[in-house]
Amino acid sequence: MDKTSVLIVDDSAFMRKLISDFLSEHPLIEVAGTARNGEDALKKIEKLDPDVITLDVEMPVMDGLETLKRIMDLYPRPVIMLSSTTQKGAENTMLSLEMGAIDFIPKPSGSISLDLHMIKEEMKQKVLQAKSVKVRIFAPEIDKNKLPNIGIYSKIALNKKNNPILTGDHLKFPKIVCIGTSTGGPRALQKVLTSLPKEIEAPLFIVQHMPKGFTQSLALRLNHLSKITVKEAENGEEAQIGTAYIAPGGSHMKIGKNGRALKIELDQSPPISSHRPSVDVMFHSLSGLESYHKIAVIMTGMGSDGTEGLVELKKSGNTHAIAESQATSAVFGMPKSAISTSLVDSVEDIDKIAESIMYFIRS
Repeated sequence: MDKTSVLIVDDSAFMRKLISDFLSEHPLIEVAGTARNGEDALKKIEKLDPDVITLDVEMPVMDGLETLKRIMDLYPRPVIMLSSTTQKGAENTMLSLEMGAIDFIPKPSGSISLDLHMIKEEMKQKVLQAKSVKVRIFAPEIDKNKLPNIGIYSKIALNKKNNPILTGDHLKFPKIVCIGTSTGGPRALQKVLTSLPKEIEAPLFIVQHMPKGFTQSLALRLNHLSKITVKEAENGEEAQIGTAYIAPGGSHMKIGKNGRALKIELDQSPPISSHRPSVDVMFHSLSGLESYHKIAVIMTGMGSDGTEGLVELKKSGNTHAIAESQATSAVFGMPKSAISTSLVDSVEDIDKIAESIMYFIRS
């Protein structure tokens, strides 16, 4: 098997050495070189042509965001950001994912992390996986005033060969939208949530695989860009129609009933398949809500999180499932796994998923 070559970009000589040593431990990773800042990185990329780049967010001369923009313009390829967990670091990380970075790794203790060994296995795994990830070029920030007005989607019925047959019974049930995603998810979520109308007739529950300290910035960013309200979920709060709730990093999110209302429960029970939050955990909890019509969406991500939960949702009845297509998924793992169950009703490119959600809500 060919090795994955990586360029390490960090302004700290100590961090460059540490990251190089850790990645070099893996037999399938080759450190092609290192760069001390953005300008140096651009020269090294042209010379060394690495498969993957690890890029520090905070650097002098040319910071990580400007460097990333130049990489996407000149030498597009998978970039993994290394970020501090400060509020500013989290905000810049969210911007980097919009600009084309495929993933990020939080430094355990800031720019100079003496305890970097805590994340060395994660670094190795993400560098190896990155080589096969589709790179999306930077798209301009969305103007909320120019968002499309989503209407009734009769054209879905015209275009879908295997369109599910819906009866008037579905109109008797309140709706829930639940979304699971991982690698490439922040950009996919931006595409979907910013295309939904403010008057959406359902609450939305979202699991995005992301560590603690970053989901708040993701929620704030998506809320700024979207017509609907987007927020980080809080333990014990009652869900509101027209609001999207993102599971906090490091916590599972479960949805239960509190009288006639839906109540969010957060807990720190053990990770499921290395994930906390887990899509499966959220889907399992929703499968117990028999008096609701669920619209389940699985988008880009590695692995199979969400598949077992989808099976349970379908067993409970009154569920329609949407999966992102291979054509637009940064990583087709999670959607592919869901599709393999033959329980997915609609496979859509990312720019059609909001349309499909609204079709199922209004049918």
